[in-house]
Amino acid sequence: MFTLPKNEPRKPKDTPRNYFIYGETMSGKSYLANEFPNPFIINTDGNAEANTVPAHQLRNIKDKTGKITNSVIDQLADILLALQTQQHTYETVIVDVMDDVIEMIRIAICNEYGVKSLGDIPWGKGRELFNQTLGELVLDLKALPMNVIYISRQVTKTDQDTDRVYEVPSLKDTYVNLINGNSDLMVKTKKVGNNYLREIDRRRKAYKAEQVDDEKILPILKTIRGALDATPGQQTKTPL
Repeated sequence: MFTLPKNEPRKPKDTPRNYFIYGETMSGKSYLANEFPNPFIINTDGNAEANTVPAHQLRNIKDKTGKITNSVIDQLADILLALQTQQHTYETVIVDVMDDVIEMIRIAICNEYGVKSLGDIPWGKGRELFNQTLGELVLDLKALPMNVIYISRQVTKTDQDTDRVYEVPSLKDTYVNLINGNSDLMVKTKKVGNNYLREIDRRRKAYKAEQVDDEKILPILKTIRGALDATPGQQTKTPL
């Protein structure tokens, strides 16, 4: 039988769990992600063995004919199932980098149907299957009782009207919206001289230090400019 909670004020608890980190090469993206507690990395850059924390090298495995025999789609499904059902001590899962994961999913689907592009699969089935696979991946990751971190590369664009130069994730806007729509904080990293900067690009809502109930996450958030709102009368310190 359902029991109503007591009708009394309570202290809110609000810890961001899903992060989208992007930045230029060697700007500290992976370094920031690895600060999160007990991480497991889904790696795409071929350096899984070089990581100091447990990682899985993600790639489409092919036979001698070029046919994919173990796709990234199947591997990701196995990883998610293991994280959901097996006893483990991981607290954070990192996808490094999401750009590659998306491309490998596309390649796997095209290989399965023997075509060069998703548009070559009749009746729009290729694009539908791709969107379904990617959407399911993001939702399944979000459903994990863990911190989830997506890492993306960065590209520079120029506003045609103002000539203003700005940096954005290298992912297409459609994928940025999907991932960021299921993230709490979007973080941009940047290296200026010998300094590594971290700042909030977008956030789902305002977070306050006293409401973050995870003592492992709070110190990390304090290193990201704009991640936390200062409590009235206090000042939230972030690195210069």
